Amino acid sequence: MRDTIQSSSFTDSSEIVQEKTLSVIDLMTSGGVGGNIIMSVLGILSILAIYILIERIYSLNKANKGNPDFIMNINTLVNNNKFSEAISRCQEEDSTISRMIEKGIKRNGKPFNEIHSAMENQGKLEVNKLEHNLTILATISGAAPMIGFLGTVIGMILAFHDMASAGGNIDVEMLSKGIYTAMITTVAGLVVGIISYISYNFLLAKIDKIVFSMESNSSEFLDNLQ
Repeated sequence: MRDTIQSSSFTDSSEIVQEKTLSVIDLMTSGGVGGNIIMSVLGILSILAIYILIERIYSLNKANKGNPDFIMNINTLVNNNKFSEAISRCQEEDSTISRMIEKGIKRNGKPFNEIHSAMENQGKLEVNKLEHNLTILATISGAAPMIGFLGTVIGMILAFHDMASAGGNIDVEMLSKGIYTAMITTVAGLVVGIISYISYNFLLAKIDKIVFSMESNSSEFLDNLQ
């Protein structure tokens, strides 16, 4: 008899726990039409941010790869007046620094300032390619939390509207459900914003490293050329 009572009590408590447990999917889709629209927008932004992160990492790694002895080989060819071979070597390398050096070699025989200006302009084009889509990632990092907060405000308005419509029959469960449903959009917006912000700064750090390498190698080439 006692075991039966304990088993019944355990079953009842399990049912209570199951009733109060809410999955993440249920929580994300329990915000009504307005909340679901906000969550859909945040979902699209998160997919876009992850895509930009992966695409930029691949592109930056490709731009940064190359032969560490590239500049030394180019300087040797230039010193031996083998300019056509140096240009071919740059085209084979096909990296950010090789395209800059190629511009300089093609200006061979012209004033040093013109060579430097041509390489600098090519460097700006290369940096612009490296920073492709970073503005979108920065926009997502700032817009996602605000979109999430907008969903929270809309959810709170609807929650208080339901309370007002209920008249004097205000239920604590109704109020708490409306609040946590509204707050989930803010949580989602913050998560997307944080991921985008970290990704943006991570990519900027990689770009800065590549730009520093470009400046170092181009300076070495120009010093040898001068």
